[in-house]
Amino acid sequence: MVDADQTFVIVGGGLAGAKAAETLREEGFSGRVILVCDERDRPYERPPLSKGYLLGKEERDTVFAHEPAWYARHDVELHLGQTVDAIDREAKTVHYGDDGTHVRYDKLLLATGAEPRRLDIPGTDLAGVHHLRRLSHAERLKGVLAHLGRDNGHLVIAGAGWIGLEVAAAAREYGAEVTVVEPSATPLHHVLGPELGELFAELHSAHGVRFHFGARLTEIVGQDGVVLAARTDDGEEHLCHDVLAAIGAAPRVALAEAAGLELADRADGGGIAVDERLRTSDPDIYAAGDVAAFPHGLFDARLRVEHWANALNGGPAAARAMLGRDVVYDRVPYFFSDQYDLGMEYSGWAPPGSYDEVVIRGDAAKREFIAFWLKEGRVLAGMNVNVWDVTDPIQRLIRSRAHVDTHALADPHVPLDTLSA
Repeated sequence: MVDADQTFVIVGGGLAGAKAAETLREEGFSGRVILVCDERDRPYERPPLSKGYLLGKEERDTVFAHEPAWYARHDVELHLGQTVDAIDREAKTVHYGDDGTHVRYDKLLLATGAEPRRLDIPGTDLAGVHHLRRLSHAERLKGVLAHLGRDNGHLVIAGAGWIGLEVAAAAREYGAEVTVVEPSATPLHHVLGPELGELFAELHSAHGVRFHFGARLTEIVGQDGVVLAARTDDGEEHLCHDVLAAIGAAPRVALAEAAGLELADRADGGGIAVDERLRTSDPDIYAAGDVAAFPHGLFDARLRVEHWANALNGGPAAARAMLGRDVVYDRVPYFFSDQYDLGMEYSGWAPPGSYDEVVIRGDAAKREFIAFWLKEGRVLAGMNVNVWDVTDPIQRLIRSRAHVDTHALADPHVPLDTLSA
């Protein structure tokens, strides 16, 4: 029974944590809500960091989940710039802050997110080496791209994932020269496979991005703290002024691990293992957002999803579960990207090796199409490129697990809704 005497603590000030706090109040929880964030900025959304805000098309204030006064108005105790360094599960307390604050919790939500993976090579301590995860990173990188564009400077990006490609597009719009170094044969290989990865290679090449596939950075060369070049394991050297490490993110599990909570296998993406209610191995501790690895019956796998929609929906789901509501978190994974004149949305989960066929509906050459990934005639995922208002029918098709006629699936004149009936 939830009442005003209870205290719910949320660790992590990203979108998942902010939306969890919002949902607790919307659901009528009248107890104490404490939100502890190790950043000095109040909770914000991350997509603008590599999209609108980075490009200078969105103002800084637009990235925040709530206005400054929202937290006080809803009696949410927001502690910024504070790091939770220990959980005592037996005493049900968390420890945070330089002054050694201890707070007892009735329910605890871990929304600690992920952190950018670091390049383990010489030269990463140079001033011109960047990451993009936090608002402070985006603010710095925004200035760097503008400077490179003015001076015809050169940026090397390690990694052709979503962050790497979105920053490459932004850098080209600023006028900077860009080289992307990627060990796979195509961009986004581990998400889209080679069939659709090639489309993004062609898109960026058409906008002047140079790709160096099948290689990894081995050294960043500099002098007096300034980046001069990036070297790869096949002997190439790219003269440059700045380097962005965009080689993925690792879930921030140190706090959970120290507390003895069960973790997911690293082969499955790691993270904190939770059940379908986003509850950890401790029944009073939950996890949501990038750090949570949840079982998904639709795909018969444990998933850890590092995208905006998962934080947007996972935080509220965890909050309702903490309140004792009947929750099953089984949202179809969803994300979106904007690069140059290409906008896309992806629903589902179909990493290389999980599918046996890719079906295209529309005109891929004109970049106006929907791609579907299938396994034994069932749709696992769909990506719409410059085709809009189709996310709902794509997700219904995935959820239906129906065997589809691939000729009908490829025919734009056949309504998608008729295929999931």
